[in-house]
Amino acid sequence: MIVTHAYRFALDPTPGQARALLRHAGAARVAFNWGIAQVKANLGQREAERSYGIAEADLTPSFGWSMYSMRKAWNAAKREVAPWWAECSKEAYATGLDQLARALKNWSDSKRGKRKGPRMGFPRYKSKRKTTPSVRFTTGTIRLEDDRRHVTLPVLGTIRAHESTRKLHRRIAAGTAVVKSAAVRREAGRWFVSFTCEVERADRTPSRTDTVIGVDLGIKHLAVFSDGRPTAENPRHYDTARRKLGRLSRTVARRLGPDRRTGQQPSKRWQRADAARNRVHYRTANLRRDALHKLTTSLAREYGTIVVEDLNVSGMLRNRRLARVVADAGFGEIRRQLAYKTRWNGGTLEVADRWFPSSKTCSGCQAVTPKLPLRIRMYACEHCGLVLDRDENAALNLAALVKRHVAGSGPETENGRGADRKTPPCGAGGIEASTPH
Repeated sequence: MIVTHAYRFALDPTPGQARALLRHAGAARVAFNWGIAQVKANLGQREAERSYGIAEADLTPSFGWSMYSMRKAWNAAKREVAPWWAECSKEAYATGLDQLARALKNWSDSKRGKRKGPRMGFPRYKSKRKTTPSVRFTTGTIRLEDDRRHVTLPVLGTIRAHESTRKLHRRIAAGTAVVKSAAVRREAGRWFVSFTCEVERADRTPSRTDTVIGVDLGIKHLAVFSDGRPTAENPRHYDTARRKLGRLSRTVARRLGPDRRTGQQPSKRWQRADAARNRVHYRTANLRRDALHKLTTSLAREYGTIVVEDLNVSGMLRNRRLARVVADAGFGEIRRQLAYKTRWNGGTLEVADRWFPSSKTCSGCQAVTPKLPLRIRMYACEHCGLVLDRDENAALNLAALVKRHVAGSGPETENGRGADRKTPPCGAGGIEASTPH
């Protein structure tokens, strides 16, 4: 199986190399902003000419939005726009122009209804203060050194890695991985490099190939399973760090911070306090990511079929009472990880229809309760007398849904994102085989 895999390593650049990395990231930002200025000027000129009654064929030629067209225009204007262009790799400017080409395409497709999801706005200029420094290399010298402690990138040269690169180096040496690109990014004061590779993975099979497990995601318990597996508790990493974050935020507020209106520069004490707060945020995100990876990996390696619900996470985030805890739980990330990990391990991920009443359906007799408020945590069936935990009942229904679907007794429906139909009065619902996005 050939898959696209990214290997990420922390870097320990020298002060000179750190300045060079920032210079490359700034060059990408300059190229991005230059492209936006050209596109806006061209669109404004053509709109003005239309208002004068000029025929469409006689308008100023449109500025090409493709990566090739913008790179050609940049090469013609770079000596005037950026006299220092030779100090950075050409890949830095290509990074900014490629990002702009993708952003313009997303905006155009969203405007014409070709792109699913929320409406995309027109690209905005990148701020030097707010933009995360990053640059991507697709050509040139990109390699891992044999000592497994250094990486080499175009123009930047050899940079020491904070951690060993043996995991990827072994694959490259064995011929099971080919590096396609490298992206360097600064997060929480540290530089990281991500190598995007085509990796040849060995075919795997789950330890319980024929077993179906239903996974009900929630806030009180992060995941409840249908086969009696111990419940995965919700660690609530952000809630744990809120007290410390509040204290650090008050410290930052008392320091002399930046002010764009007056041009005031932040004090050293403000920078240290802000860095301390950012480290807490970064650690919280890492703890959440680590816990979700451990959960999804264990599920994908053990079960042949995993069933989850198609949760409306974006709708949950609009609820001011649930937004914080829903974002902290990471429902969308769990489904994303399960999608590719089940494929890597030879399993299948089934996604139940969003309108399937998993919590309201009795797992014993399939009777549906019309209303079941969230405050009721125990499910009590009025028909067969079954009393069961609400989340466990939902997990059992999810697992049973796939078994009925395989047997051919349940109707199959497509997952209608943004559908306006209501929950069906019966307990039947559909499932959708999920593929990685």
